[in-house]
Amino acid sequence: MTREENATDRYVSFIGIECDRNAEKIVGFIERLATGAAKDNAYWQAFLTKIEKSRSGDTATGDALFLVHSHINLIRDLFEEYQDEEAMALLEKVEIECC
Repeated sequence: MTREENATDRYVSFIGIECDRNAEKIVGFIERLATGAAKDNAYWQAFLTKIEKSRSGDTATGDALFLVHSHINLIRDLFEEYQDEEAMALLEKVEIECC
């Protein structure tokens, strides 16, 4: 495999990096926890509203990548609290490649 086939370079073009798709996956992990294990957490309940606004095109809320970037530390805490290793791995990937 050549460098061109597998290379990602966020500083030049974002070629090979699926920031939007991966951010949406992270939002899905948040929704799953916020409607399940963290359903009694007021912060994550309010965050669900932000997700809805984002998906409806509310430019003040931003897209999924903006939401993830803006709340990355709290999202990390959520995933750590519920020991969601898959979500943590994806969050780290998005932070490195996209934020």
